[in-house]
Amino acid sequence: MIDTGRIVVGKPEARQRFLELIATVSTLPAHLRGSLTWGQGCEMARHKQVTMATDMPVYFCNPASPWQRGTNENTNGLLHQYFPKGTDLSVHGPAVLEDVARQLSGRPTQNARLGYPSRAFA
Repeated sequence: MIDTGRIVVGKPEARQRFLELIATVSTLPAHLRGSLTWGQGCEMARHKQVTMATDMPVYFCNPASPWQRGTNENTNGLLHQYFPKGTDLSVHGPAVLEDVARQLSGRPTQNARLGYPSRAFA
């Protein structure tokens, strides 16, 4: 997830996620492209290619260290307000997922610099 607080809901295949990540990051304004911090998932096996394609370094959190990815953990908690943990998101249509993402991206954040995640892209 990009540290703008913008919510993207769904679980695409690893290759699709990789391609979408590069496409999304490439369109971000320069001030939002500092770095990516990722967990230990296999979907970032191509992290060097992400860095080369976007000129943005990718960092990895230590295993079993959720405090190193606070935005992600907080976002998961927000998503659980809509979808209980373990919910199969594939049973929900794209319109439902996009609606939840839009609602969450419109919430104010505790990040004083950002305000609303959706405004970072304006």
